Amino acid sequence: QVQLVESGGGLVQPGGSLRLSCAVSRSVFRSYTMGWYRQAPGKQRELVATISSSGSTDYVDSVKGRFAISRDNAKSTVYLQMNTLKPEDTAVYYCNAKFGSEFWGQGTQVTVSS
Repeated sequence: QVQLVESGGGLVQPGGSLRLSCAVSRSVFRSYTMGWYRQAPGKQRELVATISSSGSTDYVDSVKGRFAISRDNAKSTVYLQMNTLKPEDTAVYYCNAKFGSEFWGQGTQVTVSS
């Protein structure tokens, strides 16, 4: 069983920054494609960013240039650096791991409000 534990969410003013972390329990972390998803109230969960086992990244258009996904294989952790946050970024953010099977974290709330 793979466990994913997110941290780093919170309340931030528009234009501010947050860094989300997701620690993964399994030592085969380096083989996983990792992703961050988000779900705002009343909306479907959407993919925000992914990073492959080789380090290739991809982003939804709405966060390009503002968010950056990275991974530290030695720490079995994936990060999402979020800059220039907007109110529309408010959502529960979920960490995702894929390697054949798919695993999810419990989610962390990000609220962007003045």
